[in-house]
Amino acid sequence: MRAISKHYEKIKPIIPHAIWVLLIILPVVIFVLSLMMGKFHVTTTEVCRILLSKLIPSDQTWTALAENIVVQVRLPRAIAAMLVGAGLAVSGAVFQGLFRNPLASPYTLGVSNGAGFGAALAILLLNNSFAIQVSAMIFSLIAVGLTFLFSLRAQNSTITMVLGGVIVGSLFSALVSLIKFVADPFEKLPAIVFWLMGSLSAVNTTLLLTALPLFVIFIAVIWLFRWRLNVLSLGDEEAKSYGVDVRRDRIIIIVCCSILTAAAVSISGVIGWVGLVIPHLSRMLVGPDFRKLLPACICLGASYLLLIDDLCRTLTAEEIPLGVITAIVGTPLFAYFMFREKVNW
Repeated sequence: MRAISKHYEKIKPIIPHAIWVLLIILPVVIFVLSLMMGKFHVTTTEVCRILLSKLIPSDQTWTALAENIVVQVRLPRAIAAMLVGAGLAVSGAVFQGLFRNPLASPYTLGVSNGAGFGAALAILLLNNSFAIQVSAMIFSLIAVGLTFLFSLRAQNSTITMVLGGVIVGSLFSALVSLIKFVADPFEKLPAIVFWLMGSLSAVNTTLLLTALPLFVIFIAVIWLFRWRLNVLSLGDEEAKSYGVDVRRDRIIIIVCCSILTAAAVSISGVIGWVGLVIPHLSRMLVGPDFRKLLPACICLGASYLLLIDDLCRTLTAEEIPLGVITAIVGTPLFAYFMFREKVNW
């Protein structure tokens, strides 16, 4: 035991660096594997050559079918999975720290229910993929706006905001049930139910390019607030003593996270547990400092949802909804965190 202890003391200083190397390499490896996996297998060499050919022209040694599958089908879907996973994980980490609640998630303020209603309404009336994306985003932001109304005059705005999110979420959940009731049970209803369970099967280049700027801009803005997030997670009084404008900064951060979550939900549907589990896993690895926590959430969130999406589209002949697998995996994982007392903010 003494020899093991001495060996551990020697390698202890390099463990944090090894963790960061792993966090950076992991999404890259899973990304390449995702482009290979599927009913039509493409080798690693072919994937790398196809991707490089888009940057540096070279002789084509692969089939046109392989290029179309990689570039037109798998590449947009893989990028979308990474963006959604990263966005949900970042939003979950921020909400947990901001509300000082380990059970907070990106959907705390009613975003998912608002987006669900918007998507269900668009499927019922238009059934166009772009219209579904836009409607889901608009109504998710409306839900957050209604939640803000509950906390405008409240002294303890964080608690009131969470309660407002519960109320608004329940309202939009009831409206979704109403749309299900009036929808055509043979065409519209199955489409609504499948969307609500979460999937990336409808992702294409157009949908991806529409949402991509939102992910980049608002993750960057949240990163700029990383120091303030550390202070705000200490509580309002502590934050004020550091000279932080609590109300202003909280509103800016919540708006950024809400738009980020709305962008994620608009292209993937409602995918639970990612924004709840990944932030806790990231804290276990790098600690609660948002300067380290946010990059860790981006790497782990992107890797996690990309891996789940690969399982959903390859395990069975019919694609499994993402929300089903994330719940099956996330529930025991979160229970393990609770058992090990690793659930915090």
